Amino acid sequence: MRAIILAAGSGSRLRLPPGEELPKCLLRFDGVTLLERHLQILEVAGVEDIVLALGFRAEKVTAELERLARRCRPGIVLNPLYNLGSVLTVHTVAEPLTRGGDVLLMDADVLYDPRILHALVAGNSVNRLMIDREFEAGEEPVKVCVKNGVPVEFRKRLVADLEYDTIGESVGFFRFREDAARRFAAIVAGYVEGGRSHLPHEEAVRDLLLEGSHAFDVADVTGMPWIEIDFPGDIARARDQILPRIQPQRATR
Repeated sequence: MRAIILAAGSGSRLRLPPGEELPKCLLRFDGVTLLERHLQILEVAGVEDIVLALGFRAEKVTAELERLARRCRPGIVLNPLYNLGSVLTVHTVAEPLTRGGDVLLMDADVLYDPRILHALVAGNSVNRLMIDREFEAGEEPVKVCVKNGVPVEFRKRLVADLEYDTIGESVGFFRFREDAARRFAAIVAGYVEGGRSHLPHEEAVRDLLLEGSHAFDVADVTGMPWIEIDFPGDIARARDQILPRIQPQRATR
């Protein structure tokens, strides 16, 4: 199993002071960067094949990797056009995405309880979305809609007449089987070739989901603390509300 961590963006919505801008994966909570937390959690879960997709201030991330000096150093793929959108970043990792085996695709800007990652990697080879049923309404969260156990929509904005029995927010982590990963990479390539590189990669995930050719299950992580850090207030919420609720890691191997 391979993990691909998307860490190329500039985090402009955080509005950090000039000269203090940095990749969001280098934000520190209790003295530990998000990147270090990702690597620790993946290692405990038995995932050692890791690829980082970098762009903005990539040299700062590589310096953090040097500082961490981990036994299994992640591979690095650079997207010099990181400001054009996450679809293009996913396209730059097409090779590790399609190299074989199950693939985890993860946003780097998430502070999360290790149980969430363990729910993602549990069991045999599957395609998996993650859902948190406790979320704030609005257009910002990417929503997962499920009917009879099957995901039927995956988007920020929903049509008024959509039928579903369960709705929640996507955590921003996905698991793809080898065949689904290859199809996902092909969809992403079509976006790039069609001039849609500016779109979020979740749109390509949605296309794969709605094709119906690759069945997805849904891991419900409601009640497990996590937060995606996009706005200035998210930093304080992560520090004051999410971090104190995160449970210690337990090995799954």
